[in-house]
Amino acid sequence: MSDDLAVPATLRAAALRRATARRTGASSSPHGADASGVGSATTRGAASEGRPGAATPAAGRPRLDVRPEDQRTPIRAGREGTLVVFCVDASGSMGARKRMAAVKDAALGLLLDAYQRRDRVALIAFRGTTADVVLAPTGSVERAADRLARLATGGGTPLAAGLDAASTLIAAHRLRDPERRALCVVVTDGRASGGKAGLAAAERAAARLGRTADGIVLFDSEQGRVRLGLGRRIADAAGARLLPVSVLTGEPDPRSRPSDRTAAPAGRVAA
Repeated sequence: MSDDLAVPATLRAAALRRATARRTGASSSPHGADASGVGSATTRGAASEGRPGAATPAAGRPRLDVRPEDQRTPIRAGREGTLVVFCVDASGSMGARKRMAAVKDAALGLLLDAYQRRDRVALIAFRGTTADVVLAPTGSVERAADRLARLATGGGTPLAAGLDAASTLIAAHRLRDPERRALCVVVTDGRASGGKAGLAAAERAAARLGRTADGIVLFDSEQGRVRLGLGRRIADAAGARLLPVSVLTGEPDPRSRPSDRTAAPAGRVAA
């Protein structure tokens, strides 16, 4: 595991977190809202889980507070880049909470970033009773953006089917391109259809995905007063890094303390 620090990406993440806190009036406390992970720096940094050192601000500029969650470790994937598979929960709960619009916008940003890095991207959506490969691995950001924009929502949450579809796609692509790393980005609340049996099947599918992909990041979209923590169970089974979906969308995290989400008084900006 690399111990070096991707300094430019780390500083960008810290600056974006501070700018977002100022724009929203939220505290930049580690317990508050944080959009520092938007973009591939989050997914790559989370998947690699390196141990970078600390960054220091440039002389003559305002001090930039670099926190552990801002730190990014480079992944040297070779000339061929990475296969990034987006596995998105498109069930009715996602649509009812009006989260899909924010998730689509954030995913589009990741797609554009992947295109600039010569990565290939694929999109899997699961809803109702099945999972569909909405977009096979491609280097065309236009096709990816079009499929993402037209992604429909509704129905149940066949989570196991979605995770297995990701495993199958990655395994097949690896036969054709064994030098390319595969990263899976999963967006779900973990509430699989089928009760306990459905959840158990999803955990088994997550374990299979963990053995297939080179790295997994799960963005937990669970909301509401009652939190079941099912996203954590799926992430643990897959060996994935678990992050709140607010990191992906830039929305305030409802799990943060109320005091952390209080707007700063007029004329003052939260540092």
